[in-house]
Amino acid sequence: MNWEQLLSLKRFGDTQKRPRIAQDETRLGFDVDFDRIIFSSAFRSLQDKTQVIPLSETDFVHTRLTHSLEVSVVGRTLGRRVGKVLLERHPNLVELGYTFNDFGAIVAAASVMHDIGNPPFGHSGEKAIGEYFKTGKGAKYKNDLREKEYQDLIDFEGNANGFKILTESREGISGGLRLSYATLGAFLKYPKESLPKKPTKHIVDKKYGFFQSEKEAFLEVVKDLGIKKKTITENLSYYRHPLAYLVEAADDICYTIIDFEDGINLGLIEEDYALEYMIKLVKDTIDSKKYHSLKHKTDRISYLRALAIGVLINEAVDIFLKNEEAILNGTFEKSLLDKCKYEAQINDIIKISIDKIYRSTEVIEKEVAGYRIIADLLDVFVTALNNKFDGNASNFDNLVLHLLPKEYQTENTNLYSRIMQVCSYVSRISDSYAIRMHKKITGNII
Repeated sequence: MNWEQLLSLKRFGDTQKRPRIAQDETRLGFDVDFDRIIFSSAFRSLQDKTQVIPLSETDFVHTRLTHSLEVSVVGRTLGRRVGKVLLERHPNLVELGYTFNDFGAIVAAASVMHDIGNPPFGHSGEKAIGEYFKTGKGAKYKNDLREKEYQDLIDFEGNANGFKILTESREGISGGLRLSYATLGAFLKYPKESLPKKPTKHIVDKKYGFFQSEKEAFLEVVKDLGIKKKTITENLSYYRHPLAYLVEAADDICYTIIDFEDGINLGLIEEDYALEYMIKLVKDTIDSKKYHSLKHKTDRISYLRALAIGVLINEAVDIFLKNEEAILNGTFEKSLLDKCKYEAQINDIIKISIDKIYRSTEVIEKEVAGYRIIADLLDVFVTALNNKFDGNASNFDNLVLHLLPKEYQTENTNLYSRIMQVCSYVSRISDSYAIRMHKKITGNII
């Protein structure tokens, strides 16, 4: 893979290249990507989607939106730092007009939308959709779907759903948000289809990145970017766009450190206990006098969090630059933080977060409720849409379809397409709206 091709400014529908040197410096194409994401309805819904603590009544716990904004800030720094060195290594990019800010803008845009496809109720929302089709009422559709189509449903993936949101054409709107292919490439952390599942231990095989419904859009993006194909079989699997490693690192840094911070501020993790683990990350950069001068717990934790993020940014940049050739060749098989010298400390923090935060009573109670809510919503809407297609819609079905926005009421004869449209709708709504909608369809409106 080569950087000139990987930094493509091309968008869906373009018939000619967009040379970097011809860009308006006051609003670059990569900046346009960021703007389009921020103004999208899918991004706005993240303000009411769970990050760690579902529907928390506190005012400082992160939502998917605040988490995404923080990841974009870290991603921008990672991109700029890496870009500065890459321009020195590849002077031809400077001649073409590229700057280190371009790298920062691409990573920031891909980072700010990295969770845009996540359903309500956090990662349990993905599992809830999958379980409905694997063991719930949706299992009856298995024999009417192709193997990979059914796998898309039973292993519903937020990353693939995000690619769908970003690229899906609707009537009058071709190519979705029409983002640059460089940004879409950086977004694709797992550039493969849902089967085969985890064929190797390479990081790109951990999950999958696109549904069968977006296969053509995916192929157009990877072809334009010159992404290297991973397999020689008919199963689609590619290596990553190099900047996807930085997007992943930005996310890993933020959820590791900031979820931990939330747990401390909520009282789920004792400050003294947490300090023992945080200090291992920041022992070379901490100003002990400054730390002890901070009187409030939130200020002390914020100080440690800022130092920890800075340390891990430095690590991620160094690892990327040392392994640039392997990353371009597709032979770098792990995430950047899995190769850093603080891997053990990071794993310790994650283990504590799992035990004290992710498995806390409040989280589990809301996830259990989320499973039931999502299953009921899927069942009502999928049944109504299919009954309408078969000409067997009941009065209740017709009423339910009035609640489903017109853009999701496809007339497609393909069962997979109809089901995916309902999944797309349910995945885009917020936690609170899902609860309100569930009350309506179950008659619990008092």
